[in-house]
Formats: sequence, C-alpha cells, structure tokens
Amino acid sequence: GKKARRVVTLEEDEVKYEEMCDEDYTELMEEQHRHLRHSDGTVKLRNPNIELMDQDILYHLALGSGSHDLHKMFGDVKYVCMGGTPKRMEMFAHFIMDEIGYKLPAGTQLQDISAYSYRYSMYKVGPVLSVSHGMGVPSVGILLHELIKLMYHAKVKDPCFIRIGTCGGIGIDGGTVVVTESAYDGLLRNSYELAILGKIEHRPALLDRRLAHHLVGLKSPDDPYEAITGKTMCTYDFYEGQGRLDGAFCNFTEADKMEYLQRLRDFGIVNIEMECTIFAALTHYAGIRAAIVCVTLLDRLKGDQVMAPKEVMMEWQKRPQTLVARFIKNDLARLGQLQTLAAAPSAIKSPRCFQFVQQESQAHE
Repeated sequence: GKKARRVVTLEEDEVKYEEMCDEDYTELMEEQHRHLRHSDGTVKLRNPNIELMDQDILYHLALGSGSHDLHKMFGDVKYVCMGGTPKRMEMFAHFIMDEIGYKLPAGTQLQDISAYSYRYSMYKVGPVLSVSHGMGVPSVGILLHELIKLMYHAKVKDPCFIRIGTCGGIGIDGGTVVVTESAYDGLLRNSYELAILGKIEHRPALLDRRLAHHLVGLKSPDDPYEAITGKTMCTYDFYEGQGRLDGAFCNFTEADKMEYLQRLRDFGIVNIEMECTIFAALTHYAGIRAAIVCVTLLDRLKGDQVMAPKEVMMEWQKRPQTLVARFIKNDLARLGQLQTLAAAPSAIKSPRCFQFVQQESQAHE
C-alpha cells in the first residue's frame, strides 16, 4: 500500500522543498493546502480576529463585508489574475472577456470595482478577477492580504492566483516567457522574510510546480517565442538590488555586477523581478494554488536598459496573458462552465455602509 506521510506544517524550516522530486513536492503541497482549507475548498483565514469584527473593511479595494454582499459579488470567482499596472490589467480584463466568451448586458461596460480606493484597480469578468498590484513587495503584500480576505468572505472554492508580469532575464533573450518554479530572495533563500513585532519570520516561498509545468505546456508550436520554467529571484529594488549600473547610486563595478549575475545563473536563476517571494509565500501560507508567468524584457547579461521598441514590448507583454488565457479557457471547458457565463447583478447590502466604506477607502490615499 501507499506509505503514510507525516503532515509537515508550514513553519518547519528544515523541510528541503527544493530538493524534492516533483511528485513528492506536489503531494506535500496538496496535503498542506488541504489542511489550510475547509472541506468544501473554501479559504480559511489564519486570523481569529476577523470573525469577531462587525465589518471587515478592505480599505485598498474599496469593499467591505458589511457594505457589500461579497458572496453574491465574488462567490463564482475561480481565477485571480494580477499584474503591475491598472492599464495592463484593464486590457487583460477585456482580452479574457473575449477569450472566454463572457457577455455583458446590453448598454453596460466593465467597471473598476476598486476605483474609490485610488490604489488598485479591479475588474471582474465572470469567474476571473483582473487586479493591478502596483510595484514591489509591500504593494503586492497589502493587496494579497485583502484579496485573501475577499476570497474568505465570498466563500470562494479552490481559487487560483496568477501573477502576470515582466522581468529581466539571466542568460535568456527578451520576449521569453518564464513560469516560476521556485522563488528566491536576494540572498538566494527560498523564503520571504518579514519583521513582525520586532521578530524576524521566514515563510517558505512555494508555488504549484504542477501548475507551472501545465502552463508552459500550453505554448503552441506556432507561438513565436520560448516558454520555460525556472527559478526566479525577487529584489526590493529596481536599480542597486538588481545590480544595475544606471541608478542614482552605484558602489560596485561592472565586473562586480557580471560576477554576481553569473553566480545567479550558476545557481539556476533565470529571471529577476520584484514580487515573487511575497506572492509565493502568502498564497502558500493561505493554502491557495498559485503561479507566476512573466515575459523577459531583456537579457541582463547583455545590459541594464530595455532597448526594445515600444510596439515590440507591447507584443511581448501579451505573451504571458495568452498562456494564462489558454489555461483559464481550458479549465472552464473541463468544468463544463465555458458556455454559462453571464454578468451578475449589483450586490450592495447596505447603502449606508457602502458610503462609509467609500469614505474610509478614500481616507487611505
């Protein structure tokens, strides 16, 4: 019979996830995630305080559990797609709407649900949320806290979070799509570090390898680019943290930079961005399946500045969106839900609370 496996808690630092074969890694991840979800697949919160609150205001999304019927509004969500800029995620919302055949009622258009927050933008296209996360670890972290709470209040079952973005490649050409297999910080640790009440806590920065390989497998032979899985490094900075020579400050030489980048390449790092560790760590900590799909804008071994023309970069940025759209479309078809998509009605529970949430969100500008 199958051997029994001890459940490993997420806090056990001695677990060597990166040394596991894909089968053992996936089995352990799924076991841990089941432990972090209710039996019906809905999200648990690892915070007992939320249940005691009269209303949970998601300040940066301009939503609240008392002002909005979050289950009615978002209960059908299956895929939460995130990217850096509001414009990119608005474009993705329209793109995915066409791809999955989602129909809006006559005379209506997509609306930015979080417009009153002035921080993030969020569009809902049937089972897909398209959300801008800003730039860097802190911005993504705030958004993830509130999106995970949104999943909880909406009683969403088995959501899948996907970051769609851009990055710098290490030894790979611009225009290559990279699906992150493992996320590392600037010290090449497979974890996210956070100071909480004066103490350092490390959380494993883990992603769904099976999902990563599945996404890469959706590349068509006719696609004019390469798609690979690999290790991604996260930095807290665009310039010095990524070894660039063209920032306002630089206390290292080009030789130092090249030695460092070569060390990253030897370690197996294929791309650098500024969000992967916190995205991987918080989704894993919440028991949510997640993936990161980015396109490289340049090979950092060949330079620091992005030299590709604007129209070329626009086409490159569509590449990860196309892979993600194929995944969503195929998954909906598998579930038999591709032809049943229609817009949901408004779900304001309390106009008074709704106005209060708007005021509170605006106050957090």
